[in-house]
Amino acid sequence: MNRSKIEWCDHTWNPITGCRHNCPYCYARKNIARFSGDARLNRMAKMDYCMESAADGSGEVYSLDGPMLNETGKPLRYPFGFEPTYHRYRLDTLDKLKMGNNIFVGAMTDMFGAWVPDQWIKEVFAECVKRPIHNYLFLTKNPARYCEYGVPVLDNMWYGTTITGETETSLFHYLSAFCNTFISIEPLLEALKPAENTVMFQQVKWVIIGAETGRQKNKVIPEADWVREIAAEADKYGVPVFMKDSLISVIGEENMRRDFPKQLQKNRLSPKMAEKLYGVCARCSTKLRKSDMIALLARQKRGEQPKQFGFVCWDCFGPFCRELDADMPFKRSQEGAGE
Repeated sequence: MNRSKIEWCDHTWNPITGCRHNCPYCYARKNIARFSGDARLNRMAKMDYCMESAADGSGEVYSLDGPMLNETGKPLRYPFGFEPTYHRYRLDTLDKLKMGNNIFVGAMTDMFGAWVPDQWIKEVFAECVKRPIHNYLFLTKNPARYCEYGVPVLDNMWYGTTITGETETSLFHYLSAFCNTFISIEPLLEALKPAENTVMFQQVKWVIIGAETGRQKNKVIPEADWVREIAAEADKYGVPVFMKDSLISVIGEENMRRDFPKQLQKNRLSPKMAEKLYGVCARCSTKLRKSDMIALLARQKRGEQPKQFGFVCWDCFGPFCRELDADMPFKRSQEGAGE
């Protein structure tokens, strides 16, 4: 689980890594190469991993129940390079997050690539369903797999497909009308014809646009008009548009759009954090922030450290004291909250 450098999400979660699409502009392949170590040597440690058959019969894929360690004892992030790998030990890392987040699942893979075993997808979805406080965003170049697999239709699940130009706009037809869907037009490699794709802009709930990054020789720099035309078509149907920072040099900071759908603007607390921050009034059972209530303390012996045993809201504090025939020790106004 990593704090994300991708502007449109809070965290990336990669229980599956590696890909077989061979996209020439792929950022993940380059990043993984930096942290793989000696993949040839790692493959020799056969006791540390197992092999499974790829879903499309294209060979075998790797599966790890625990992290592989390098010679210094540190975990290897990608021990088999860009080969498809299931890191099953990463499934429970979502519990580290205290607040609800927008999580991009599979930033270093295509989780719905034809080679990915169904069981891997099933287990990843199961972990997401267990933790409904987060929003989960999935992105693929193979959206037909969404239909083949039958993805969960939930408010906090977002399914997207990558479109790099006009020739790929037909991919959006695989996005279910019953789900939260989005398109990621990144990298924008050629002009789209937004006016000829009105159905796409009417049906998706979010549009992300970005330019090709890196220093490759034939890198495509999109034209400002390509970006403006996409944004204008999205605006016709009230679809939020998010422009990645890679477009600043193309259209200028003053023209950048960083809009999110309403669902992705909400932050929710994890059950642990909610329990820590909120309490229930012992008198009226109203649930409020503990910081907005009076803590009830008690001790058995003089000199003993008092122990907290409950909370009372301000509205109940006066009556609570009278019921106990106790003097009210202070008023709410003294706490700066008014009478």
